[in-house]
Amino acid sequence: MKIVFLDAKSIGEDIDLSGYKALGEVIKYDFSSPEEVPDRVKDADVIILNKVTINEKTIGTARHLKLVCVTATGTNNLDKDYLDSRGIAWRNVAGYSTESVAQHTFAMLFYLLEKLSYYDTYVKQERYVNDKMFTHFAEHFHELHSMTWGIIGLGNIGRRVSEIARAFGATVIYTSPSGAPAQEGYAQVPLDTLLTQSDIISVHAPLTEFTEGLIDADAFSKMKPNCIFLNLGRGPIVCEEALAEALKNNKIAAAGLDVLAAEPMSPDSPLLPIKDSRRLLITPHIAWASVEARQRLMQIILKQIQDFFS
Repeated sequence: MKIVFLDAKSIGEDIDLSGYKALGEVIKYDFSSPEEVPDRVKDADVIILNKVTINEKTIGTARHLKLVCVTATGTNNLDKDYLDSRGIAWRNVAGYSTESVAQHTFAMLFYLLEKLSYYDTYVKQERYVNDKMFTHFAEHFHELHSMTWGIIGLGNIGRRVSEIARAFGATVIYTSPSGAPAQEGYAQVPLDTLLTQSDIISVHAPLTEFTEGLIDADAFSKMKPNCIFLNLGRGPIVCEEALAEALKNNKIAAAGLDVLAAEPMSPDSPLLPIKDSRRLLITPHIAWASVEARQRLMQIILKQIQDFFS
């Protein structure tokens, strides 16, 4: 068996992949452009990828290909009709990053909620050295306890965030953009209710016809001025121009984003000029990427390959 990793850099160089070598020949490419893929997969039985587009143009040369494995949950980059026509199976992975994304959600929240950027800078600028008082709280912050947390998309990650938020004493409500039936034990509300009542809003939904562009200027106009907005779902769910305007005009308190409309970030992003870390925190799509989550991901894929060929 020949296994080809098309963008191995996307899972990191610190992850143990030795189990794959027991299955056959393993070829790893750091990155692969669409033009490079046809030659690289022509003898492959299995290809493993994250963002590479898979269609007739890229894998038409792969006459031995039997299985395509995506190192992610989303499969928008797969032409499934073409794969079906060739009898090529595909696999993705769900649930591997629940703990990692939930943890990052709270890391972003507390950074913004407790004004940690300001207080870290205050100390490092030596303003706390020989200060007049033992304490300094010029930037006010509030307790998460008794706040209302609104969750958009109550899947595995949304439920885990809900559980942790409740442990802090927050009231949790959620909305389902697709209109799915209410989940037992959770308070489902219409989107407008969530927008107007929530002190914190976090997005944990996939990109679908129901979520693309969901959080637009109208949505931001309905949020509380003290609202902290977090997007850990998919970038195109949020209209970034509308978010930039909402921050500039103090329509919301702050925003934390781990996903963007264009990744890597576009040089003409409307968010790029906003340099105040008290108002905007952006991380480069890392919420899923704890060491444990990445190792778990690759172990799941290894098992998928083993099961497929057994």
